[in-house]
Amino acid sequence: MEKRWTGVAMLCGCVLHVGTPSAQEQSYGEAEYLNSCAACHGLYGRGDGPLAEVMTKRPADLTALETQNGGEFPYYLVFATIDGRSMTPSHGSREMPVWGQQFLEDDSKTYGPIGGEAVTQERIHALTNYIATLQR
Repeated sequence: MEKRWTGVAMLCGCVLHVGTPSAQEQSYGEAEYLNSCAACHGLYGRGDGPLAEVMTKRPADLTALETQNGGEFPYYLVFATIDGRSMTPSHGSREMPVWGQQFLEDDSKTYGPIGGEAVTQERIHALTNYIATLQR
């Protein structure tokens, strides 16, 4: 019986240690950015990713959004643009993927339709918050 509790205590200690982020770890938003956005927008968000040269329209410089919006980061516009599901198609075609739909497809498989939508929304919020940190 004592061995069993010792094993449980060790497992809990490992989980607590693994679950505690260090200052060196990436935020969820940064990891999402590097995974989904950096190929086009570049590592630092300047629109200079490795795929930028082959695109018809150059990706936006994400570091200038606050400056272009009178000194205020346009949070909900950035969120809606990333999500893309509610953008009006009459505004022209869009080379940028509709990440809301792409995220939702994967998230719904794992969390179901309601949970998938909640996780997708959180992913986009984390990404938007990270882009806000790129402003110069």
